[in-house]
Amino acid sequence: MTLSRDEREKFLAEPHIGALSVVERPDRAPLTVPIWYQYTPGGELWVRTGPDSRKARAIRSAGRFSLMVQRAEPSVRYVWVEGPVTRTAPDSRDRSWEMAARYLPQEKVAGFVEYDAAHLGEHFLIYMRPERWVATDLGAF
Repeated sequence: MTLSRDEREKFLAEPHIGALSVVERPDRAPLTVPIWYQYTPGGELWVRTGPDSRKARAIRSAGRFSLMVQRAEPSVRYVWVEGPVTRTAPDSRDRSWEMAARYLPQEKVAGFVEYDAAHLGEHFLIYMRPERWVATDLGAF
């Protein structure tokens, strides 16, 4: 069953691990990688990544990407979005903290943010405005 606009946006706003896909080369299948993301209903979706990462280079070249999120319980539900990059922005400690707090238990956030800053290198933010959606709940029959 297709999800309503409100249902799909609410589901995408939940902290699922995303599968980001982007065309890297025309003679290859899309690059698909797991990624943390942030989304507020009605707004832009954003991800953090290294500026020289493979996915960042591919996104810059393609100018767009897609993201799919899913769950298996209590029913199989997924949302897929695709759209253009609307902007990029420098990363900040606040954005790192926001993303870590979305995915990690509260007591792990500070340690992860410190580790991220010390060991994972520079990041930047890539924003995308979802313009195409596929959203289904297979348990809604």
